[in-house]
Formats: sequence, structure tokens, C-alpha cells
Amino acid sequence: MTAVSPTPTAPARLLEELGRILGPTGVLTAARDMDPFCTDWRNLYHGRACAVLRPADTHELSAVVRLCAAHGVPMVPQGGNTSMVGGATPDDSGREIVICMSRMNRIRGIDPHEMTMEVEAGVPLKVAQDAAREAGMMLPLSISSEGSAQMGGILATNAGGNNTVRYGNARELLLGLEAVLPDGEVFHGLRRLRKDNTGYALRQLFVGSEGTLGFITRAIIQLQPAPKEVEVALCAVEDAQGALALFSAFRALDPALIQAFEYMSGTGMALVNELIAGASLPLEQPAPAYVLVELATPRPGTDLRAFMEGVLADAMEKGIVTDAVMAESETQRANLWKLREEHAEAQKRAGASVKNDVSVPVARVPELIARATQACMDLIPGIRPAPFGHLGDGNIHFNVVQPVDMPADAFLARSHDIMDAVADIVRDLDGSFSAEHGVGQLKPYMMAEWRGGAELATMRRIKEALDPHGLMNPGKIFPPAAPR
Repeated sequence: MTAVSPTPTAPARLLEELGRILGPTGVLTAARDMDPFCTDWRNLYHGRACAVLRPADTHELSAVVRLCAAHGVPMVPQGGNTSMVGGATPDDSGREIVICMSRMNRIRGIDPHEMTMEVEAGVPLKVAQDAAREAGMMLPLSISSEGSAQMGGILATNAGGNNTVRYGNARELLLGLEAVLPDGEVFHGLRRLRKDNTGYALRQLFVGSEGTLGFITRAIIQLQPAPKEVEVALCAVEDAQGALALFSAFRALDPALIQAFEYMSGTGMALVNELIAGASLPLEQPAPAYVLVELATPRPGTDLRAFMEGVLADAMEKGIVTDAVMAESETQRANLWKLREEHAEAQKRAGASVKNDVSVPVARVPELIARATQACMDLIPGIRPAPFGHLGDGNIHFNVVQPVDMPADAFLARSHDIMDAVADIVRDLDGSFSAEHGVGQLKPYMMAEWRGGAELATMRRIKEALDPHGLMNPGKIFPPAAPR
């Protein structure tokens, strides 16, 4: 193993013992090697680590966690490093160790009778999706970062995505789970049972915990039958109220056919068409807002296309939809989805942006978009609100892009003002300030006001019970505790 210089928080003895457990490729200590693990996808957080560890299996992970705990070294779990809230980034103290799960990347098996898949934490979602497809089934979770995001991180953040309206979040797809606890002990919960009423559902503690309670290592995921028919349409509407009316029209006839129902603003779509190569709006003219609707069924011979055409024709006759196009091939379907999936990248290229991942009851989405748009424009003249997202489950990414003539630093300095302005409206509409991205290190300051009292106190008790020394992903989710 290459010799490394010890630091006060990573003594030579600890690094030597870690090297013996993980081998020469399992411990990274050179700054150039660690840098990609210390910066988040949005480039908001730039931390430092005393080492990056890459265990290959649960046994190795258990051993290194036990060792780090004995030395009092804080640990930051990291999957594909796609967090939108800095949830997988170390702080800048240089004390923390990042533990990357990418080498734990095996699909342990697919059971076609149970319709389940056993995966290790480091399996990228796209790899798991492809494996399910090859077995004649579908892993219904779908998110923009699925090529990079890993199954452990997806579960740890309870990722949602495009198909939540039909299949639920990651939590609803989980049957069993294995995890390494903060002291190195292994929690064995890899059960395939749909019914298991034997006390607390401990596996669910780890889902949405953002790595603050332990390392998810393996999981049993529920699959679905592969669709036999899929139809996708891009629809132009006047506003979010029109989008809601179209959703209600589909849902009134057959809610089980709706696989995704996505809202996009005219501003956001314009940025995609301007800044993303190969993106092209297939409608005669731009619209104030858009809906991308995907229907799917595992039943052959359903004539899903006729159903889609009928609903859209009626919506156009009523003035709900002003224009629409349906995909005629798999290539066209992918092109329509590209217009939705590239929203985050287009906004990133357009300049600094502030992201508000919020949820409200579905019926109140139009009010959220209208009020939050006006509030942000009043706060910063020239701001470019570009909301988009999962209207079908009430989750809107109310993102705003800097004014063209405003420096990025000056705009980002107003981030909390913008987030608070949107959050005030979300709270008034009985919503949540974090729908699917989590809390990370971006939003802990909001937890006391939104989840204070018994709820936050109970979370702290669970955290203290499993991680009494606060070594698991410190600085995430929880605001600093008040002095006792």
C-alpha cells in the first residue's frame, strides 16, 4: 500500500488498519483522488475528507465502520453523489471519512415468481432497471439521475421521481433491507414478505434517513410487470389550472393507466430548447405551460392510443388543451421525455438557480405556482421562475433562475430569502418544504419550525439511540441542538 501522511484526525495506525481491511484500491487519501467525492453535483458544497473508503462487501464495511467508530471518526455515506441538498458531501473540517458504496454493485438475484430483485447498495438505478427489463419485468422508480444514482442512496433519501403517481416512492417498493449500524453491527432484515407484523418496521427507519442512522448495504425491491403498451403525449395548456384539469380528466376515467404526469412552465421549456443540444419543441408555437403524460398497461390489446386520443380530443374541445402531440415511435417518446428530463441541466447552464423541492395537496398545485411565482418576482425583479415536476403527486420543483443582469453570487446570497418566501406559501397550503430531495445540509435550519416539538424530538431520540456519538453523516437533517 502506498504510504500516506497522517493527519490529526486520521492517524497512521488507523489508515494502516483500514488498508489491511480494504486493500490498496479501497483507501484514497490523495487530495486529487478525493476531490470528486468532496463536492456535490450542484457545486454548492466543497468539503474536505481525511480519507475516502471503498468497501467491496458488507463484511468489509462492517469492519471499517467498527474501526472508525472506535477512533471517533465521523463517517459520510455516499452513493452516486447526486444529492441536490449536499446530503452526501463532507464538511470542510477535514475530520470526516467518506465511505463510497460504488464497489458494492452486484445484483444478487431476480425472482420472477415473487417479482423481486435483491440489489447491493452501489448498483446504479439504470443498471437495476435494465436487469429487471431483461427479466421481463419493470423497476418502476424513475429519476433524472438514474444513470448515476445508486440504490442505497435512493433508499436512504426515499427518492420519488416520475412514476410516484402510480407506484409510490422508494419506500413503497422496499420489502427487505440489510444495513450496517453506526457501531459496525449488521442489521439483518432481508425479508421478501409482504406481511410481517412482528413489531416495529425497523427497515423503514433507514429509508429517508439520509445516512444518519447507518449504511444501507442490500435491499429487496418489489418489481412490476413490464408494460405491454405505452403512450406518451406532450400537451400545451394555458396554466397550471389547465394542467390540473387534464390530470383530473385522465384520472376520472382510469387512474391505473397514468404512469407519469409532469408539469413544465413555458420559461423552463424555453431554457431547454435554447440550451440543450437536440431538444426541439414539436408543437406549432410555444405555450405558457406544458404537460407530459405517460400512460402504460401490462395488458396487451388495450388500445391505449385510442384512450389517450379520446381524452385529449375532449380536453381540446373544452379548451383545456390548446395543442398536443403523441409519440409515434420509441425515439419520439425519448425525445418528448428529453424535454422534461433536461430541465435541471438547462437551468444549471442558464446561471445560478435556487431549487425549492416542495409538495402540496394535488388540488392546490395551481395556487402554489401562481402565488410563489408572484412572490419571487416581487422579491427580485427580473427573476426567472421555472417550476416543473410531478403534478400528479403534488411535488413541484419550484426552481428560479437568476435575472440575466444580476451576478450569480449576488443572486445566491438571496437563496434563503427565496426559499423562505416559497416555503411560507407552501406552509399556508399545508405542504412540505422537502418532497423528495431530502434535507441534507441545505435545509436543516427549517426543521425546527416545520417539524419542531414532539416530531423533531422523537427523531433526535432515534438518532441518539442508534448513533449516540453523532458519527453518522453529521450536519445533515438536524439543526444544532439548543443548549441544555
